[in-house]
Amino acid sequence: MSLKRSSPPPAPRRYAMDEAMSVARQATRDITAWLWSRPETVDVHNVENEDTYRTIDVDLLWVTQKACYQVEIKGDRWDKTGNVFLETHSNVEKGTPGCFLYTEADLLFYYFVHPKTLYIFPMPETRVWFVPRKNQYRVSETQTPVGNRQYTTRGRLVPLDDLRKAGLIRWKAQL
Repeated sequence: MSLKRSSPPPAPRRYAMDEAMSVARQATRDITAWLWSRPETVDVHNVENEDTYRTIDVDLLWVTQKACYQVEIKGDRWDKTGNVFLETHSNVEKGTPGCFLYTEADLLFYYFVHPKTLYIFPMPETRVWFVPRKNQYRVSETQTPVGNRQYTTRGRLVPLDDLRKAGLIRWKAQL
Protein backbone atom coordinates (compact mmCIF):
# COMPACT_ATOMS: atom_id res chain seq x y z
CA MET A 1 0.00 0.00 0.00
CA SER A 2 1.45 3.35 -0.96
CA LEU A 3 0.56 6.54 0.80
CA LYS A 4 -0.04 9.68 -1.17
CA ARG A 5 1.81 12.73 0.00
CA SER A 6 -0.46 15.67 0.18
CA SER A 7 0.99 18.86 -1.13
CA PRO A 8 0.96 21.88 1.14
CA PRO A 9 -1.92 24.28 0.61
CA PRO A 10 -1.15 27.11 -1.80
CA ALA A 11 -0.11 30.44 -0.31
CA PRO A 12 -3.13 32.45 0.81
CA ARG A 13 -4.40 35.13 -1.54
CA ARG A 14 -4.08 38.63 -0.10
CA TYR A 15 -6.91 41.14 -0.30
CA ALA A 16 -7.10 44.69 0.94
CA MET A 17 -10.07 45.27 3.26
CA ASP A 18 -11.61 47.85 0.89
CA GLU A 19 -11.31 45.39 -2.01
CA ALA A 20 -13.17 42.67 -0.07
CA MET A 21 -15.80 45.17 1.09
CA SER A 22 -16.30 46.35 -2.49
CA VAL A 23 -17.20 42.81 -3.59
CA ALA A 24 -19.57 42.44 -0.62
CA ARG A 25 -21.27 45.78 -1.37
CA GLN A 26 -21.67 44.91 -5.06
CA ALA A 27 -23.17 41.52 -4.19
CA THR A 28 -25.65 43.11 -1.78
CA ARG A 29 -26.67 45.80 -4.32
CA ASP A 30 -27.17 43.31 -7.16
CA ILE A 31 -29.05 40.79 -5.04
CA THR A 32 -31.28 43.42 -3.45
CA ALA A 33 -32.23 44.79 -6.89
CA TRP A 34 -32.93 41.25 -8.13
CA LEU A 35 -35.10 40.42 -5.11
CA TRP A 36 -37.13 43.60 -5.62
CA SER A 37 -37.73 42.52 -9.25
CA ARG A 38 -39.25 39.20 -8.13
CA PRO A 39 -43.07 39.15 -8.16
CA GLU A 40 -43.24 37.28 -4.84
CA THR A 41 -41.22 39.96 -3.00
CA VAL A 42 -43.11 42.08 -0.49
CA ASP A 43 -40.07 43.65 1.22
CA VAL A 44 -36.28 43.47 1.38
CA HIS A 45 -34.61 44.82 4.49
CA ASN A 46 -30.82 45.17 4.77
CA VAL A 47 -29.80 44.24 8.34
CA GLU A 48 -26.01 44.08 7.85
CA ASN A 49 -25.42 46.92 10.30
CA GLU A 50 -27.89 45.81 12.96
CA ASP A 51 -26.17 44.18 15.94
CA THR A 52 -28.91 41.60 16.47
CA TYR A 53 -28.46 40.24 12.94
CA ARG A 54 -24.70 40.75 12.79
CA THR A 55 -24.22 38.34 15.72
CA ILE A 56 -26.16 35.62 13.88
CA ASP A 57 -24.55 36.51 10.53
CA VAL A 58 -27.65 37.49 8.59
CA ASP A 59 -27.43 40.22 5.93
CA LEU A 60 -30.96 40.60 4.56
CA LEU A 61 -34.54 39.86 5.47
CA TRP A 62 -36.46 38.87 2.36
CA VAL A 63 -40.20 39.01 2.84
CA THR A 64 -42.28 37.17 0.27
CA GLN A 65 -45.98 36.55 0.01
CA LYS A 66 -45.46 33.21 1.80
CA ALA A 67 -42.56 33.68 4.25
CA CYS A 68 -39.82 35.87 5.67
CA TYR A 69 -36.33 34.52 4.99
CA GLN A 70 -33.12 35.41 6.77
CA VAL A 71 -30.43 35.61 4.08
CA GLU A 72 -26.63 35.38 4.28
CA ILE A 73 -24.82 36.80 1.23
CA LYS A 74 -21.40 35.69 0.04
CA GLY A 75 -19.84 37.59 -2.86
CA ASP A 76 -17.05 35.94 -4.83
CA ARG A 77 -14.90 36.87 -7.83
CA TRP A 78 -13.50 33.43 -8.62
CA ASP A 79 -16.25 32.03 -10.85
CA LYS A 80 -14.01 30.00 -13.19
CA THR A 81 -13.02 27.33 -10.64
CA GLY A 82 -16.38 25.57 -10.42
CA ASN A 83 -16.15 25.82 -6.61
CA VAL A 84 -17.69 27.78 -3.79
CA PHE A 85 -15.67 28.81 -0.75
CA LEU A 86 -17.38 27.67 2.46
CA GLU A 87 -15.83 29.63 5.32
CA THR A 88 -14.83 27.52 8.32
CA HIS A 89 -12.71 30.16 10.13
CA SER A 90 -13.35 33.88 9.73
CA ASN A 91 -10.21 34.81 11.69
CA VAL A 92 -7.71 31.98 12.17
CA GLU A 93 -5.46 34.09 14.41
CA LYS A 94 -8.31 34.75 16.87
CA GLY A 95 -9.86 31.28 16.52
CA THR A 96 -13.14 32.74 15.25
CA PRO A 97 -15.43 30.24 13.51
CA GLY A 98 -16.45 30.92 9.93
CA CYS A 99 -19.85 32.33 9.18
CA PHE A 100 -20.86 29.20 7.28
CA LEU A 101 -20.65 27.25 10.55
CA TYR A 102 -22.76 29.60 12.67
CA THR A 103 -25.04 31.67 10.45
CA GLU A 104 -28.68 31.41 11.44
CA ALA A 105 -29.77 32.30 7.91
CA ASP A 106 -32.49 30.32 6.20
CA LEU A 107 -30.82 30.80 2.82
CA LEU A 108 -27.24 31.25 1.65
CA PHE A 109 -27.03 33.46 -1.45
CA TYR A 110 -23.67 32.71 -3.09
CA TYR A 111 -23.00 35.30 -5.78
CA PHE A 112 -20.27 35.48 -8.42
CA VAL A 113 -20.12 39.22 -9.07
CA HIS A 114 -18.73 39.36 -12.61
CA PRO A 115 -20.78 36.84 -14.48
CA LYS A 116 -23.59 37.93 -12.09
CA THR A 117 -24.50 34.34 -11.26
CA LEU A 118 -26.42 33.64 -8.06
CA TYR A 119 -26.73 30.24 -6.37
CA ILE A 120 -29.21 29.82 -3.54
CA PHE A 121 -28.61 27.12 -0.94
CA PRO A 122 -30.82 26.15 2.00
CA MET A 123 -29.29 26.65 5.42
CA PRO A 124 -28.83 24.73 7.67
CA GLU A 125 -29.32 21.75 5.33
CA THR A 126 -26.19 22.69 3.40
CA ARG A 127 -24.16 22.90 6.62
CA VAL A 128 -25.52 19.54 7.83
CA TRP A 129 -24.43 18.00 4.53
CA PHE A 130 -21.01 19.75 4.53
CA VAL A 131 -19.70 19.25 8.08
CA PRO A 132 -19.16 15.46 7.97
CA ARG A 133 -17.62 15.78 4.48
CA LYS A 134 -15.47 18.89 4.97
CA ASN A 135 -12.15 17.02 5.18
CA GLN A 136 -12.56 15.71 1.66
CA TYR A 137 -12.39 19.26 0.29
CA ARG A 138 -9.28 21.35 -0.28
CA VAL A 139 -8.40 24.01 2.29
CA SER A 140 -8.08 27.54 0.97
CA GLU A 141 -7.06 30.71 2.80
CA THR A 142 -7.12 34.44 2.20
CA GLN A 143 -5.26 37.09 4.15
CA THR A 144 -6.48 40.61 4.77
CA PRO A 145 -4.19 43.30 6.16
CA VAL A 146 -5.72 45.52 8.83
CA GLY A 147 -3.38 48.25 10.03
CA ASN A 148 0.00 46.72 10.79
CA ARG A 149 -1.50 43.23 11.23
CA GLN A 150 -3.40 40.79 9.09
CA TYR A 151 -6.00 38.14 9.58
CA THR A 152 -6.48 34.85 7.80
CA THR A 153 -9.81 33.50 6.62
CA ARG A 154 -9.93 29.75 6.01
CA GLY A 155 -12.48 27.61 4.26
CA ARG A 156 -12.98 24.69 1.95
CA LEU A 157 -13.39 24.73 -1.82
CA VAL A 158 -16.49 22.72 -2.59
CA PRO A 159 -17.36 21.90 -6.21
CA LEU A 160 -20.74 23.18 -7.34
CA ASP A 161 -21.23 19.75 -8.94
CA ASP A 162 -21.11 18.09 -5.50
CA LEU A 163 -23.69 20.54 -4.16
CA ARG A 164 -25.86 19.99 -7.24
CA LYS A 165 -25.67 16.19 -6.86
CA ALA A 166 -26.67 16.53 -3.20
CA GLY A 167 -29.76 18.51 -4.27
CA LEU A 168 -28.63 21.61 -2.40
CA ILE A 169 -28.76 24.18 -5.20
CA ARG A 170 -32.33 25.41 -4.85
CA TRP A 171 -32.02 28.13 -7.45
CA LYS A 172 -29.52 29.41 -9.96
CA ALA A 173 -30.10 32.82 -11.55
CA GLN A 174 -28.33 35.19 -13.91
CA LEU A 175 -28.90 38.66 -12.51
